[in-house]
Amino acid sequence: MPADKPLNGQHRPTSTHTPPPARPDRRPLARLRTAWGTAWKDSGFLHQRAAEVRRFWRTGWDDAAVWIKTLALIAGASIVVLIVGTAADIVTTVLGKLSAAPDLDVTDIDGVDGGGLWGTVDHPVRAYLTDQAAHLTVTPAALYRAWQTAGLIALVAGFFGSAGARLTWLLWGAASVVMVWSASPDGGRAAATGLAALMWALASIVALHGLTLRPVIHHHPPRWQFSPNVHVHAAPIPSTKSPDDTPSSTVIRPRQH
Repeated sequence: MPADKPLNGQHRPTSTHTPPPARPDRRPLARLRTAWGTAWKDSGFLHQRAAEVRRFWRTGWDDAAVWIKTLALIAGASIVVLIVGTAADIVTTVLGKLSAAPDLDVTDIDGVDGGGLWGTVDHPVRAYLTDQAAHLTVTPAALYRAWQTAGLIALVAGFFGSAGARLTWLLWGAASVVMVWSASPDGGRAAATGLAALMWALASIVALHGLTLRPVIHHHPPRWQFSPNVHVHAAPIPSTKSPDDTPSSTVIRPRQH
């Protein structure tokens, strides 16, 4: 019998059964999956952040979102701090080794004697540094190591175009020539100094590689250009005739009597 057919003259209502609403899944993984899907919808948090990143790649730094600029500045500052800390550790280690260098005889540093062309230049430098170290709280070997290290760093960094390294190389070479002149014997002072200047000039070919004394002229077109041409715009002259004044071809002649 149909459920909505009258029974004994009375209409029996149709029974409807509404199922209970489904309970949300309380498991952590299911909740995480639901939150992830919600965040990637059109108005979700992750979807908006991804759109801001795409806009940053298209428009550049000026129109970037605030959180992108903040994150970039924090990352840049962290990298700078890391580089500075690493460089400070390296410099501290090098200076510590230089200060702890044993006191060696000036006539035999690293097994190099005072003979030969190199000895003619190197021996006066070692003699000069040994004489100066007697008035300082540092050993002659430490001064000699510092002099060698400074020259080597300036030579290598100058080859790669560092302006500061090239300036250091020039000062290092001039100081070396002065030391050779001061500590060389009187009879061979001029020859030793000339030989030192010649070696310094030859090494400068490497340290000053790519340096030119020609002025570099950059031609930049002016941003605003002035044109002397004068453009005169002639305005139309308004007509003084009224609309009713129409030309007529009829000639009125006087009547003859």
